[in-house]
Amino acid sequence: MNNSETQQPQDKKALRKVLIEQRLNLPDRLQRADLLQRVVRIWLVGRPDSVIGAYWPIKGEFDPLPALHRWKEDGELIDQPQPRRIGLPVVDRATKKMSFHAWYPGCPMEEDAFGIPKPKETAVIAPTLLFVACVGYAPGGYRLGYGGGFYDRMLATLQPRPFTVGLGFANGFLPDFQPEAHDLPLDAILNDKGVVWPL
Repeated sequence: MNNSETQQPQDKKALRKVLIEQRLNLPDRLQRADLLQRVVRIWLVGRPDSVIGAYWPIKGEFDPLPALHRWKEDGELIDQPQPRRIGLPVVDRATKKMSFHAWYPGCPMEEDAFGIPKPKETAVIAPTLLFVACVGYAPGGYRLGYGGGFYDRMLATLQPRPFTVGLGFANGFLPDFQPEAHDLPLDAILNDKGVVWPL
């Protein structure tokens, strides 16, 4: 990690901009993504979940969908008692509420209210595990997102709350990040080097 990666601005808006720009310009982003695919697949072995929520990658985010598709196929091979399902978020612009709709490769997609692809007319599902993209992440399981607060608001309403797992590249680690009172820690964080949280 070079000095430009370790010297981060303290203002959250500026910090997001720097981290997104770094992520988009990582010269080895594809290699890091390949390593993180492996980390996710190994981490999922033995998990009891049959419904996992994820996200459609934007702005150079890690794409968890290939690893999840393999997880779904592996469930079919071992004859799981319940079929494994993958969900992607759909945000209602008026209420700002988020729900998860079933996704599969080749699923018809359409843009949501924010221009992000979402499954078109598929069933609403309730994930027990939720993969969350991290712009940055910090000790204690804290995540720096895009600032919209969608995930925190959604998590506050879900009962039971899903197990939350942040995904990001190693350069997104923020050792000096100070969470705010409303920030909810993630249950785990994975990056291209392995499990970052819990230690």
